[in-house]
Amino acid sequence: MRTTLYALALSLLFTVPVLGQVKYSNEFLTIGAGARIMGMGGAGTAFVDDYSSGYWNPSGMMNIDGKLDVGLMHSEYFAGLAKYDFGGAAYRLDPNSVVGLSVVRFAVDDIPNTLELIDADGNIRYDRISSFSSADLGILASYARKTKITGLTLGGTVKIIYRHTGDFAKAWGFGLDAAANYHISGWNFSAVIRDVTGTFNAWSFDQDLLREAFELTGNELPENSLEITLPRAILAVSRNFTLSEKIKIVPAVDLHLTFDGRRHVLLPVGPVGIDPFVGAEFRYNDWLFVRTGVGGFQWVPGLNGKDNLNLRPALGLGVQYRSFYIDYAINGFSDISLAGYSNLISLRYLLK
Repeated sequence: MRTTLYALALSLLFTVPVLGQVKYSNEFLTIGAGARIMGMGGAGTAFVDDYSSGYWNPSGMMNIDGKLDVGLMHSEYFAGLAKYDFGGAAYRLDPNSVVGLSVVRFAVDDIPNTLELIDADGNIRYDRISSFSSADLGILASYARKTKITGLTLGGTVKIIYRHTGDFAKAWGFGLDAAANYHISGWNFSAVIRDVTGTFNAWSFDQDLLREAFELTGNELPENSLEITLPRAILAVSRNFTLSEKIKIVPAVDLHLTFDGRRHVLLPVGPVGIDPFVGAEFRYNDWLFVRTGVGGFQWVPGLNGKDNLNLRPALGLGVQYRSFYIDYAINGFSDISLAGYSNLISLRYLLK
């Protein structure tokens, strides 16, 4: 029991937000969505045109090729310990506007709770063992609309966030994303600002449930607090090339810009961090898709005193049959990726 108390206190200490510590807030919303773009290493913000657009670039929803585009994605991390799921839909209201809804969940489920394992008389009671989840949930409502400027579309996403660790701690959050997409002569340019007004998470804790664990570990009980996610910008470009009647290629480059101080990114410029993502999609006869890309560049201090470059390569494969798509991606499969690999699979349905 005491071991469980120490583990619980340690996990909650990492959960406790402190106003001002905002650099890595709501990181589950930066993992990605859909095996298609993930198979390109996370590049593709400028040309995304499916159910995952509400996550990557809400203005891209205007490019869905039909009335309704829906899809699901599943992946697992840390040898299946953590599960990540995404579901999205985009619905065309009229020729000039599209609405979308997305749900993101990252969780570790069925964590044994042995705090009540020993009863008041000192007896071990296995029937008192329960379980809980540590989960992050995001609900994204999106809207996109054409403008009077040819090729220019605008979009936005409202985000509602709920995070909890069993009954011990929970937080509600709210944020906004804004996006613009411009298409001209086969080129796609986009700009996305995530958490444009700052995303706020209000945390609350059940101190009665935590008191014993924190007193035994010599830590102070956490207090209700506010966590803020600062804005970040994504500048992206892609280009459609037709190599032959059946073969096409779409290279893409994304630049993620953060403004919260120096990070171990590839291009730190003072307080601004520039994180590039590069990828490409190869299309054969519009039914077979092969993808590759790389992202997650990071300078990591080495044992020799020099910084080593870490990155996350990706490969992907997609197949279309009538209105159905199935996509697969693998990320971080190389020795130069410290995070380890993950497999992702997506299912998509497009209603014309």
